[in-house]
Amino acid sequence: MTSQSLHVLVVAALAARALGAQSLAMDSSQAWKHGAVCYEIFVRSFYDSDGDGIGDFNGLTQKLDYVKDLGVKCVWLMPIMASPSYHGYDATDYYRVEPDYGTNADFKRLVAAAHARGLRVFIDMVLNHASSEHPYFLEATRDTASPHRSWFRFSKTKPDVKGPWGQEVWHKSPVRDEYYYGIFWSGMPDLNYETPAVREEANKVARFWIDQMGVDGFRLDAVPYLVEEGNALAGTRRTHDVLRAYAAALKRMAPGVFTVGEVWDSVGAMLPYYPDQLDAYFAFELSDAIMNAVRSGSGTHVLDGYMRLQRTHPPTRWSPFLRNHDQTRTMTELRGDTDKAKLAATLLLTLPGLPFVYYGEEIGMTGDKPDERLRTPMHWTRANHAGFTRGTPWEALQPDSMTANVAAQTADTASLLNHYRRLIRLRAQNSAIASGELVPLAAHDTSVVAYLRRDTRRAVLVVANLGASAVSNLGLTSDDAAAQRIIARVALPPIAPRRAYILPLRP
Repeated sequence: MTSQSLHVLVVAALAARALGAQSLAMDSSQAWKHGAVCYEIFVRSFYDSDGDGIGDFNGLTQKLDYVKDLGVKCVWLMPIMASPSYHGYDATDYYRVEPDYGTNADFKRLVAAAHARGLRVFIDMVLNHASSEHPYFLEATRDTASPHRSWFRFSKTKPDVKGPWGQEVWHKSPVRDEYYYGIFWSGMPDLNYETPAVREEANKVARFWIDQMGVDGFRLDAVPYLVEEGNALAGTRRTHDVLRAYAAALKRMAPGVFTVGEVWDSVGAMLPYYPDQLDAYFAFELSDAIMNAVRSGSGTHVLDGYMRLQRTHPPTRWSPFLRNHDQTRTMTELRGDTDKAKLAATLLLTLPGLPFVYYGEEIGMTGDKPDERLRTPMHWTRANHAGFTRGTPWEALQPDSMTANVAAQTADTASLLNHYRRLIRLRAQNSAIASGELVPLAAHDTSVVAYLRRDTRRAVLVVANLGASAVSNLGLTSDDAAAQRIIARVALPPIAPRRAYILPLRP
């Protein structure tokens, strides 16, 4: 028996032995988070139903069984509101979907179909900025008496301020001798949250999507940049005030609504956004720790960020991931090494948190900058254009679409896709992995990362050899007396290079 087949059998056996998730003392609106994994989808690139080369809501609806079969509990849709850009992060109408994707009615049917399959639907809510083509911004630039003038920030002279990356943040008006503020790009003027009407409109937009469109929550883009205070452009006191009030308003609208925010920074920089603002935040430091460990072959410090968060907040309040729509894809970073990609997935899906998986990661899609190449069409089959469209795809597919596709990997029990499926189901079924405590274990070999996940009913030992050489006679120790008693009963076999064991144990 090869070490790879042993790894697969151990995971499969553990899933079969699982007794199911524990009954948790939480209300039904929160119970879904127990052992959950969420799936990030770029609608434009998922599946085209009408042959125009652009993914759409009806296409996504047709692929919901695939999403459900993956085992996830929720989907996050990248921006779907009307926009002049392919990515949608500059909305021109917050109450209408992007026409390329379909109609509001199409979206409502998608949500109903997702709910029928037990899937929650979260959408990108881009509050920091609108499009420079938004009617309110056009009106405000042309008419200084416009009631929407205060919805944006204008200056007669160009302030001597640069953005966090050294970028220009004050942009010349196209119609008069003045400047307007937009931290990311001239095409995305920032909204001014010091204006009460802007805050009221943000609540109104959220209510529309909850009450009229049926969504279950929001991913909030770029939340540190909501409110500027002088030359302080990020993480200001007023930003936290706005987030706190917005989150409270959402809970009044729908107590079970879920919010997850983008704070692209370290764990330390993320912590001020708790305890009473959004429900969760993406944990970029955890993502980097996993990727760096797998890429380098060293398990040193990979669990540090996890432990810091575990000490301060429940695991459902932070969301690890491997890569997202702004980052080089996992398989590209790992130079096409499927074993390393499996290791990264194993760590992500057996460690605490509410993890997210970017579409295509589960089949090892590749992609690097520019951004369009990170968001290429999904590979479904070996057919023309990988089964994504009958027409010409909006963006060229990746060159590996004939091998890295759903059909080919579904048929291969040892594929990356089936590895993800097993792990996601295991996470949902085993209470220790779903929500148990993380206990790091010390290993005498720095290429090994080892830990226990445990609750009152069961324990699971995870041992991953990140290195290029087999590890024999591995010794594991813990300062935790109960953990030490558990692992003292374990005699590990030699661990092959770039393999992980997931072993059920008695607590």
